[in-house]
Amino acid sequence: MDTFKLIAKTFHGLEDVLAEELEQIGAANVECGCRMVSFSGDLAMVYKANLHCRTALRILKPIHSFEAANPDEVYEQIKLVEWENLLTLEKTFAVDAVVYSDDFRHSKFTSYRVKDAIADYFTEKYGKRPSVSVVNPDVYIHIHISHHQCTLALDSSGESLHKRGYRIAQTEAPLNEVLAAGIILKTGWRGESSFLDPMCGSGTLLVEAAMIAMNIPPGLYRREFAFEKWPDFDSELFDTLYNDESAERKFHHQIYGSDISAKAIQVAEKNIKNAGLSKYINLTVKPIQQYTEAPDKNGIIVCNPPYGERLPENDIATLYQMIGERLKHVFSGYDAWILSNNEIGFNNISLKSTEKIALKNGDIDCELRHYQLFKGKYKERN
Repeated sequence: MDTFKLIAKTFHGLEDVLAEELEQIGAANVECGCRMVSFSGDLAMVYKANLHCRTALRILKPIHSFEAANPDEVYEQIKLVEWENLLTLEKTFAVDAVVYSDDFRHSKFTSYRVKDAIADYFTEKYGKRPSVSVVNPDVYIHIHISHHQCTLALDSSGESLHKRGYRIAQTEAPLNEVLAAGIILKTGWRGESSFLDPMCGSGTLLVEAAMIAMNIPPGLYRREFAFEKWPDFDSELFDTLYNDESAERKFHHQIYGSDISAKAIQVAEKNIKNAGLSKYINLTVKPIQQYTEAPDKNGIIVCNPPYGERLPENDIATLYQMIGERLKHVFSGYDAWILSNNEIGFNNISLKSTEKIALKNGDIDCELRHYQLFKGKYKERN
């Protein structure tokens, strides 16, 4: 089977864990970039990357690279592609443009020029053109422009891979599934101990943790990938990869989730049940200040508490002070990882972090901080 270059897109700060994921499934020539990882593989690797990569947003197959100084030059280059090998008159297509260039200020205009070029290519050659469809097109086309360097690619994923398919309900400001998985992978936890999120909201961290613990592919819940409509789609190969359970493993601990909101727990319960993971996840309505003992002797806590956008400054200080107090007095022996963008909040935890990792939650610059929890003072351990 022919091999070719591929690109996996991700969030800033998750490139290293995505590269590890790709290497684990057999990708070759893996190289980290900015919000992306390049690698090479065959059609089977396209399918595996979409099925297995928890921290990938989409998997792209580049088909044409070129330099262009303006949208008209892009138009001319797009017309050089032999589009009948990728698209038929009966199929619909959509174009997504990502632009980082002073000469291409409007990504929408760039995508319009790409659409025009494809339409004109078919019209000039066949007298007819395929239709553009924003909703569920047959072929997803992606163009990335950095300064004058342009890469045209087929998007093998379609809808962003963070849309796993298990989430049927959500609370306000839910954590993106790709970011949630990336946070857990950053901690190094793979199911060796119990897992707790004491502010679990709609349960995203809990579901992603369960899938990581048992090595359940995140793509199993998806209804469809864009590559299933490609002319060279191998349904037999895909079915074999989809149904391969050889890498799944048993989880010998428990995942615990709690939240002050009964509504949030109801939402989490629905999502967890839809993912088929109810037996591994224990849910309770409980504010963090009511924890008087840890659910197990040791484990990991991963938490995404409210930031300043959702709470006034005084409430932030009080909440994070409570988090720090409970971590210190109740969860000795645990490792805690807190995601936040609020320095006042972090300061009020009043514990010394051993690691700080820069991440983005949407457009918000955040940090994931690691706290090793033990009895006594930090200095006594060093």
